[in-house]
Amino acid sequence: MKKSYRVKREKDFQAIFDGGKSTANRKFVIHFLEKEQDHYRVGISVGKRIGNAVTRNAVKRKIRHVIMEFSDHLKRDDFVVIARKGVENLDYQEVKQNLQHVLKLANLLEEGFESEKKH
Repeated sequence: MKKSYRVKREKDFQAIFDGGKSTANRKFVIHFLEKEQDHYRVGISVGKRIGNAVTRNAVKRKIRHVIMEFSDHLKRDDFVVIARKGVENLDYQEVKQNLQHVLKLANLLEEGFESEKKH
C-alpha cells in the first residue's frame, strides 16, 4: 500500500476521531471522515491488548491486504480501522468478512459491491 493511501500523522488521526463518525462490529471499529480527495486514506490501529508485536503486525498485514483487495470499491474518504480483542484468532477469510461487514455499515464500500464468497 502506497504511503499516500495511509493516514500517518497524529493530526490526521485526531481530525478523523474528532470530526468524523464511527461504526463497529464485534471485531473492528471504524472511524471515518467524509472528504473529497483523489483516493481513500486508511489508518490501522492494533492495540497492545491484542498480543505481542509479532501478533499485532500479522493482524495489520491481514487488514492491509483486505483493504487493498477492496481498494477499487472504497469511497474516497479518510478512515481508521481499530482492531478489537479476538481478531488475532481469526484467519484471513474471517478478517475479510468482518471488515467487509463493518465497511458496509459505515457506507464506505461503493453501492452494489459484493465480495466473492469462498465455499
